Amino acid sequence: MTSSVTQTPAAPSDLAQQHFAAMLGFETDCWDTHESLEMAAQKGAEPDFILVDVRSPDMYAKGHVPGAINLLHGKMIGSRMAQFPKDKLFVVYCAGPHCNGANKAALRLSRLGLPVKMMIGGITGWLDEGFALTAPGDTEPGLVDIGAVGVEA
Repeated sequence: MTSSVTQTPAAPSDLAQQHFAAMLGFETDCWDTHESLEMAAQKGAEPDFILVDVRSPDMYAKGHVPGAINLLHGKMIGSRMAQFPKDKLFVVYCAGPHCNGANKAALRLSRLGLPVKMMIGGITGWLDEGFALTAPGDTEPGLVDIGAVGVEA
């Protein structure tokens, strides 16, 4: 019996390898992001990426991934992005799989020539993994809110 799963054959292994390797160049997940943030904090170092919440400032204020800055994809223009190191990886996220804000941000950043990955799952995935968000009104050391973007003080 052929099921819906096996009706279309799997890709040959060499093509599957290329496909899945390429996906990892575009995406990271909540677990790896959390682990990387924790490792940097334990070493007293900055993460080797800039985590960007692309949801509205109101949603960001209600809770976000600790260490994330808030920057709407429409505000990602060359002059604003010039304040960040050119070769530092951006990791963008939005509300979750039902939201394409992170895709729009990743596209915009890549058009500016900046390295970018999307954190798949967004806030929904972060919470599904059991990770905490900042509480409303929390301030994070070293971050200053400048309009819709938080930057290092």
